Amino acid sequence: MDAQVKKGLLEYCVLAELQKKESYGYQIIRDLSVCIEISESTLYPILRRLESGGYVDTHNVEYHNRIRKYYRITDAGKKHLDRFISEQDQLLQVIAFISGKDVEKHE
Repeated sequence: MDAQVKKGLLEYCVLAELQKKESYGYQIIRDLSVCIEISESTLYPILRRLESGGYVDTHNVEYHNRIRKYYRITDAGKKHLDRFISEQDQLLQVIAFISGKDVEKHE
């Protein structure tokens, strides 16, 4: 997948995963691997951006004498994800256009 397209979708993939349950970085990578490849060097900047935007918040949990940072989606994050999902028809129209299929214009 093209890096720019992938970059745009990863934010929503992370939010969708966190909507299911709070999680930590390594687990998010494992959970997302079923649909899209993501590395630590890609995930953590996304998580920082989502946190600074108010879409996720964090808390620390001790696990085997180490501190593990957990991420959870906020109400603002849920709304952000819902907006993206509500625009799926437009995204599907763009994909249909690109692939040469007939596209119905919606206004």
